[in-house]
Amino acid sequence: MPTVPLPDDLRAALADQLRSTAPSRASAQVERLIESYRGATPTAAPILRDAADVAAYAAYRMPATYAAVRTALGAFRLQAGEWTPRTHLDLGGGTGAATWAVADAWEDAGHRSTVLDWSQPALTLGAALAKTARTASVRDADWTRQPLGGAARLPQADLVTVSYVLGELTDADRESLVAAAVEAAAGAVVVVEPGTPEGYARVIDARDRLIAAGLHVLAPCPHDGRCPVTGDDWCHFAARVQRTALHRQIKGASLPYEDEKFSYVAAARFPAEPAPGRVVRHPQIRKGLVLLDLCGRPPGLSRTTVSKRQGDAYRAARDTEWGDPWPPDLTAAQDDTPAES
Repeated sequence: MPTVPLPDDLRAALADQLRSTAPSRASAQVERLIESYRGATPTAAPILRDAADVAAYAAYRMPATYAAVRTALGAFRLQAGEWTPRTHLDLGGGTGAATWAVADAWEDAGHRSTVLDWSQPALTLGAALAKTARTASVRDADWTRQPLGGAARLPQADLVTVSYVLGELTDADRESLVAAAVEAAAGAVVVVEPGTPEGYARVIDARDRLIAAGLHVLAPCPHDGRCPVTGDDWCHFAARVQRTALHRQIKGASLPYEDEKFSYVAAARFPAEPAPGRVVRHPQIRKGLVLLDLCGRPPGLSRTTVSKRQGDAYRAARDTEWGDPWPPDLTAAQDDTPAES
């Protein structure tokens, strides 16, 4: 699984801002946050209550959130063609992981980002992290405190991201926030949640609402039909995350990485086509064979076997990762091959 690198300027900013954070205290805060995230939190009580909570969250969760959102945006951008956002709205953005991810996905777009969250301590740290960002869209982002529930009107933006926040909201406020995101989005909405059965259920609910509002799914699904994943299974993907030194200390971990599982949906108003299929499990490589579990169209799950006899397709299959589109554009790959003299 490829590692999603944390941008050097974000890694340095986290190290600088969290330099005084004691790992032992942060570990205790992380345990409380984990319990809070698993429970039901009313919209009047943001989970990140103070600077200590925010520091623990940034050390423990921000790299993973960044990696998940960046991976989802990468899949979306592959299908979005030449479309680029001029404005970006990060709902429930907290310390700004999605804002950094959008800046990396569209590095030269020159877009403007606005981060809305209900936790002022999170926004304060996010703005501090952004001060030394290499990218102007992060450095000049607007950090605004605003309740996420209710029927508040949101500023219009080409791209709206809603990442790792729906699980904090009541059912009514969750529905309201997705509706507000749809109304605010001139171009696209990307929703990312933890890769758990509960997170997947929230993504599917958001997906249904996006489609009902007239948007069409570009990733990960290759269709706008009903999700074929049923029963005890759930659709999710994974991104390998580089752990910072503080992250390893907080978790008492020795490995320099961890795998963040996430579910997501990216839907657009503009004309573009989803991939014809999506790899929904780790490819299984056998001697002379690659087994791929796919979601395709018409909506359905299937397994395809790519053998060594299939030449370019086999070589592509061996390089294919969980979450990649399938089949690859082999014509484009051949076009890039130098002609023999």
